[in-house]
Amino acid sequence: MSGHATPEAALARQTASMPSDDAFPPEAPLLTVIVPVYNEATTVDEILRRVLAAPYSKEIIVVDDGSTDGTAHALEGWKGHGQITLLEHSKNRGKGAAVRTALVHARGRFTIIQDADLEYDPQDYRQVVEPLLSGQAEVVYGSRYLRPTPGKRLRWSLFRFGVAVLNLGVRLFYGLRLTDEATCYKVFPTEVLRRMDLQSERFEFCPEVTAKLCRMGLQVREVPIQYNARSARDGKKIRWVDGLHAISALWKWRSWRPAPGTGVPDRVHAD
Repeated sequence: MSGHATPEAALARQTASMPSDDAFPPEAPLLTVIVPVYNEATTVDEILRRVLAAPYSKEIIVVDDGSTDGTAHALEGWKGHGQITLLEHSKNRGKGAAVRTALVHARGRFTIIQDADLEYDPQDYRQVVEPLLSGQAEVVYGSRYLRPTPGKRLRWSLFRFGVAVLNLGVRLFYGLRLTDEATCYKVFPTEVLRRMDLQSERFEFCPEVTAKLCRMGLQVREVPIQYNARSARDGKKIRWVDGLHAISALWKWRSWRPAPGTGVPDRVHAD
């Protein structure tokens, strides 16, 4: 993990990189939860119920990414819900594209990504949001490998090996120590996420934001979260080839710099 700063210094740095309070009217939610959905008809209802029950004032933006399994029908029942916005792609484009579609509509001060399966527990929102509210972090990653839930220690697998390779890539390319680069639970100030000029279409969304936050000079804090892993047989969609794309994305964004005048900290790593 990155070096530690005092809460006061971290809060000052974060405030300098954020827009003024005028950009967030009092009625705006604290949290925008972006839910990319692709063929999750059996779990999408339950995950939305769990997100609604999770801590903090929030808006939920669901993007049906061209599902063909009845997900659209399952989402019909959520139309008109005051906290939920439903968007859709006419064809499957990928997680990154779904996030970019939703981000246009985000009104929360902070944004978190929530997969539509049941691997991640929205009750962990408090874990990942509190360091932002207290000024102890500028970006927070929820790690599945820090102090795992008793009895649920994750075994080594091809997927976990791929995560370890990504962690090593982040360390070598950007000097940032992480235990779980590929976690779904990444929480950012919404305006910082917008300033990244995201371009990813699929799962390379994660390494793109990791690379760009490093180039912005933002501090990342990892906190432990719960995780209920599922297999490809259960519907997990990420494949080994996505790992290759992820490493490629980490390398690709090494020379990226935030646009001048965007208000983000001008503290990027040297080439």
